[in-house]
Amino acid sequence: MALMNGVKVLGGVSLLLGALPVLGMAIVGIGAAAYAPAKFGLLTELVPAERLVAANAWLEVSVVCAALLGVVLGGLLVSPWLLQSAFAQALQAFLQSFLPTAGLGGGGVGSGRLLAPLALLLALYALAAALNLGVPDSGARYARRALHPVALLRDFVGANRTLWRDREGGLSLAATTIVWGVGATLQFAVLRWAVEQLGLGLERAAYLQAAVAVGVICGATAAGRWVPMHRAKQLLGAGVLLGLLLPLVAGVQDVTLAALVLAGVGAAGGFMVVPLNALLQHRGYTLLSAGRSIAVQGFNENLGVLVMLAAYAALQATELSIAATLWALGAAMSLSIAALMWRERRHALAQAAVAR
Repeated sequence: MALMNGVKVLGGVSLLLGALPVLGMAIVGIGAAAYAPAKFGLLTELVPAERLVAANAWLEVSVVCAALLGVVLGGLLVSPWLLQSAFAQALQAFLQSFLPTAGLGGGGVGSGRLLAPLALLLALYALAAALNLGVPDSGARYARRALHPVALLRDFVGANRTLWRDREGGLSLAATTIVWGVGATLQFAVLRWAVEQLGLGLERAAYLQAAVAVGVICGATAAGRWVPMHRAKQLLGAGVLLGLLLPLVAGVQDVTLAALVLAGVGAAGGFMVVPLNALLQHRGYTLLSAGRSIAVQGFNENLGVLVMLAAYAALQATELSIAATLWALGAAMSLSIAALMWRERRHALAQAAVAR
């Protein structure tokens, strides 16, 4: 985990040296992609199965709070108040005296007035890397695996197949993939809806995205407090409810009511995802290993995000109204989760018949 935060620092340093933003963000993304399996895998190793839902709730709440803090901090770092301060000016002059002039001429993120904010961001990454060194060792050890790309790919495909074929693991993986895909798309849809329907600017529209995050915090906290892992599958109904709430958003004309509805959407999502995440981690730890199962989960969830965003882009290209888009998103989610519930119910009835 400390090493992957170091990779993120390297991505930021490349921006300081004038690299293309897409390259710097790709390096940061590699660090993040490898950090997540380590973080959630360590959680699975340190916490007993009966406490995984509560532990996931704490982690989910901390991640969402960090995201909200990041948005606020990002705005602060590029605000005129900071950029024009004596501290920022002095830091920028100091950095320019050390960095190669050639690296600052391309007009990239690391050029000009953004040097000081980027340096402060790198300091936060470095602090995170240092804090990781204090995380306790779980004591879990796994057999070393070949690092050859073909062997890695074959191993990952096999792990993917194993988790999808498992009844509980496959169900949890399918549900969380759907929720994350719709959730990521909803972030863009909410911005468009707030601008077109409520007449808000992008800055104020972003507050509605924060309402979703606050709802996720409430839902995750409630799940961690009252939902044991063996009841995780019973919360699939929250996914159907989440899908049904999306069309309601399209008809809202009041900002306050919109924030409440979006908070409800976030709460339903957080309440559903946290127990299913715990179930998926437990099954993955049993079938594979903690980190490998989380890597499989991350791959499928991000693939789901890409597919849903591609579908959203296609709908945008047809100039479909935002109301119809939200209806389509909600219907797709409710029907998909309902299909998973029907399949699970059918399997349970078949098992009961065999037992009799």
